Amino acid sequence: MTATDPRAAPGFRPPPYPYDRLDDLRRVAAALPGGAVDLSIGTPCDPPPPAVVRALGISGAERGYPPSVGTAALREAAARWLARRFGAEVDPAHVAACVGTKELVAGVPHWLRLRTPSRDTVLYPATSYPTYAMGATLAGCRAVPYRSLDEIDAGDAARALCLWVNSPANPTGELADLAAAAAWGRDHGVPVLSDECYIEFTWQGPGRTILAEGTEGVLAVHSLSKRSNLAGARVGFYAGDPELVRYLSEVRKHAGFMVPGPVQAAAVVALDDDEHVELQRERYRRRLDLLRAALVEAGVECPAPAGTFYLWVPAPGGDAWALARWLARTAGAVVSPGEFYGEAGAGHVRIAVVQPDDQLALVAQRLAAAPAPVGDVPDAGAPGGGTA
Repeated sequence: MTATDPRAAPGFRPPPYPYDRLDDLRRVAAALPGGAVDLSIGTPCDPPPPAVVRALGISGAERGYPPSVGTAALREAAARWLARRFGAEVDPAHVAACVGTKELVAGVPHWLRLRTPSRDTVLYPATSYPTYAMGATLAGCRAVPYRSLDEIDAGDAARALCLWVNSPANPTGELADLAAAAAWGRDHGVPVLSDECYIEFTWQGPGRTILAEGTEGVLAVHSLSKRSNLAGARVGFYAGDPELVRYLSEVRKHAGFMVPGPVQAAAVVALDDDEHVELQRERYRRRLDLLRAALVEAGVECPAPAGTFYLWVPAPGGDAWALARWLARTAGAVVSPGEFYGEAGAGHVRIAVVQPDDQLALVAQRLAAAPAPVGDVPDAGAPGGGTA
């Protein structure tokens, strides 16, 4: 039988990409005067600093292959930023670049399994960014969610390649106990990978990194996509345990993972500038407050997040798709049902305040004019049903 023979044993078939399931909601929202306001994906809308954009064009680094591990300038800038903003001292030799952080999150289970083939399990938060689980699946590993460190099964811990933590957390905005996570990893001999991409948008206290607990057995993962509005540039870095950084950077070198040279030059400028981050923090706080107040006024419970630029909203009656449809029909807002972030997230919707102020004001105006509270709106037969 050939690979195309329908009698052949089926191989891996990627599941539907979660956000593609929102097309019906987008059509409903687009029918309102003024159109849809897409709050489903955390894509920044604001411009990066002009100096960063300028650096993309004048480095001359496009002429040769960039170092896979990252230029010395980039690794030193990352180390300066960690020390300046979060009090974590890391040797630049223990920092390495990645092509945005999603590819690292998706790829690291495969590389860790090559390193430790006797283990096959990735532990990740039960409500979380879906790529933690998908990375395990793509590596042929077991993806095992956990609700708390204390509840992790001893057998799963013994088989674990790594444990993911995410703080501030996407989608919930919660802050993890990073000290406890680092201690758990060291006690069990399991590397702890801390996704800290939203660290600059911590609202309860200062931003916190797992590197403050020392580098042994831990890796912090950082991105410029959120803090500097550089999602399209694809640049991030990881830092921490010297042996783990060395291993991953060597594997990635062989695979040809390289952040483009001009992008690395721009990232140095971005990491050395805190002023634009403070401005962005103000924008997101303002947007969170605006939309949260509008939802509460419309009768939708909406807790304030401890971090991130997301609102994690419990759905009345636990029906997240019903709330998502109501927001599309009533406010023209496209939001993400919580099941996209694991079964434990069902019953919530995630709202990303990543549109300009005037677009969020339009959503707020529509909510203010809503004909009935969400719980009173008939839902049967509405477009964009739960199978959307």
